[in-house]
Amino acid sequence: MSALVETLNSKQHDALFWYKAAAVSDFPDDGGACIKYKDYQVAVFNFDNKQRWYACQNLCPHKKEMALARGLTGSCKDEPKVTCPFHKKSFSLHSGKNLNQEAYSIKTFPVKVEEGHVYVGFDRSY
Repeated sequence: MSALVETLNSKQHDALFWYKAAAVSDFPDDGGACIKYKDYQVAVFNFDNKQRWYACQNLCPHKKEMALARGLTGSCKDEPKVTCPFHKKSFSLHSGKNLNQEAYSIKTFPVKVEEGHVYVGFDRSY
């Protein structure tokens, strides 16, 4: 089953446009930074202590502020999360689900690192 999931994930990633966001060194260790792709602001997070990268919309849907790149990062039951620095609303960096049991969520994006650069994946509709 895991081989099937890996194959599906690989095919989904093959259909993406990989945007070269910045050099790895441009992102803080265990923190986030904002990048811009077209008219979108995207928060990119370097979980250096776990060697993992995540990306999501920078807009917090609670009060419509561009703030998630400056949010607090961590995990909740092994789920990587970002918490809005203004209103303490938390979101899964895997699914975008609101971890405060509220109806709104965020958009997440795949991330890959190659040859010292961070790439964020967008589907062709972006």
